[in-house]
Amino acid sequence: MTSESLVDIVDLEVSIAGNIILHDVSLAIDAGKIVTLIGPNGAGKTTLAQAILGLVKAQKGKIIRRKKLQIGYMPQKVHIDPTLPISVKKFLSLSQVSGGLSIEDALEMVKAKVLLKRPMAGLSGGELQRVLLVKAIMRRPNLLVLDEPVQGVDLPGQSELYKLIEGIKHKFKCGVLIISHDLHMVLGASDYVVCLNKHVCCAGTPRSVTEDPYYRKLFGDMKVPYGLVPYAHEHDHSHDDNPDVEGYTRNA
Repeated sequence: MTSESLVDIVDLEVSIAGNIILHDVSLAIDAGKIVTLIGPNGAGKTTLAQAILGLVKAQKGKIIRRKKLQIGYMPQKVHIDPTLPISVKKFLSLSQVSGGLSIEDALEMVKAKVLLKRPMAGLSGGELQRVLLVKAIMRRPNLLVLDEPVQGVDLPGQSELYKLIEGIKHKFKCGVLIISHDLHMVLGASDYVVCLNKHVCCAGTPRSVTEDPYYRKLFGDMKVPYGLVPYAHEHDHSHDDNPDVEGYTRNA
């Protein structure tokens, strides 16, 4: 691992009930970088995130984590029983730890302090995503793992959430792993993109990935509408566009 490495994944293979979900997966997540996993349904994106979190055991390969790595996780779905009278404050109090952010400070970071006393069951889609993001950052993480962080959010709300994620990255100097189907916006909001379909099909900068034959085979000739994204990074990563090579370029 380098001094910037948070997680290095090398030749990972994961099988569940005898079915190979992931194979030959290698990637790195560095501090201060936003890495996005894209791919079709069933590609193994959530399984890879669960492996990084230690929730799923790999059969082959290895995951090397920085010592004392603190991970904040935002799951794809959270079911809130509408009959359960739990407020945002009470929900977030379950994630409070010594030395972490206060609930009020964390809500302020995502511009959602007004939600403090609101019932969880009454939140809109965008409000719920902000509360879940707060839950993920309360431990002051070194690495944020966000599974579909803007689902159920309209386009302006998506843009705002990605701006918040960028701000959190700078605040904590953390790495961010985003799992997303949101190709229109998340690519432009990323430093590095990994296209996954049980293995790494292609990887590199957002622009290079959208020009890769593997990506075009999966998603067609969809272009990244950079005018819609809240910001667009300049990248200097190299990328091999040879479709015969299952390449892996470190997000250096």
